Amino acid sequence: MGARRRLVELLGEWRTGHLMVLLPLGLIVLISAVDISISPNIHLGPLLVVAPAITPSFAGTRLTVLVGVLALIAQAVIAVLHGGLFTANHQAQLLALTVVTGVIVGYTRLRERHDRELDRVRTVSDAVQRVLMRPLPDHAGPLRIATRYLAADDEAHVGGDLYAAVRTPHATRLLIGDVRGKGLAAVGDAAALLAAFRELAHRHEDPAALADALETSYRRHLAELTDSGQDVQENFVTALVLDLPDRRPTVRLTNCGHPPPLLLDRGRARPLPLRRTGPPLGMGALGPDERRTEEFDFPPGSTLLLHTDGATEARDADGTFYPLPDRAAALPADSPRALLDALRLDLLAHVGGRLLDDAALVAVTRLR
Repeated sequence: MGARRRLVELLGEWRTGHLMVLLPLGLIVLISAVDISISPNIHLGPLLVVAPAITPSFAGTRLTVLVGVLALIAQAVIAVLHGGLFTANHQAQLLALTVVTGVIVGYTRLRERHDRELDRVRTVSDAVQRVLMRPLPDHAGPLRIATRYLAADDEAHVGGDLYAAVRTPHATRLLIGDVRGKGLAAVGDAAALLAAFRELAHRHEDPAALADALETSYRRHLAELTDSGQDVQENFVTALVLDLPDRRPTVRLTNCGHPPPLLLDRGRARPLPLRRTGPPLGMGALGPDERRTEEFDFPPGSTLLLHTDGATEARDADGTFYPLPDRAAALPADSPRALLDALRLDLLAHVGGRLLDDAALVAVTRLR
């Protein structure tokens, strides 16, 4: 059974890279044929090491071993036809090919082990993201919602940016925030704030009152971290707390030091003209301004684009910031999902494929 399983796995690797494997096999045949046909004083056999060397680029350990064995067989055939298998020169070539093939196979096994560990890390990261930031509903009352999260860390799909939505009998309450820092180091603060929002959003109808309650909860969280010996003096979260009534085409929100949302309507994108910006969560004791709730029109057919500063502060190779309002107005907005798909591709193209900070995007369209 073990031999049959190894054969099945080998055939699986073969099917995966059956076209690419023709390259090392062709090199073995070509090098062997040329070496056999030319003068015995010219030795091309050492070039056979190229075949197992290039195999790990598209195949796994078993197929690399197979190609290495075929290269050794070809080297042995060349030796038999050119002076004998047991000449010192051919024995040295066989030994060198065996050693190099062994090193290549060892490297391939280490690479596969690293790939499996990275897959496990990504699996855990995906699970953490699903637990922390549950997928927002596609529909919530008269609203259609879509989200996209772009993490700065290659190994992680979740970081310090956060969003959440809670349905009440007559409204949808939204939170979008940005924890100071990025990547996995900010996950703890994000988790504490999201848990508090899901609990408190049902108790406070006014966004300002909800923000104050989140401030109290988050500061308790920071106090617990301080008691455990962690330095949290500079920890804070910028956030927007929004209330979207079902029966009135408006949005009520409180800004806690966060970039204002964009209103996309009739081919234009403009930031909501917020007049009051309160302190970030965690810094309420230092801020001189109280948090206030502001109300704006949110007409049917329009879209609110919520974002974190990872999008607006993304730079290209020349240091130019991403022009989010201009680009959002120019991109297709047939649905929130289509808008964010196009925006994600455009943003990554602007920065050359990789962001330096986490970015969260939430698009909310009020149905006509």
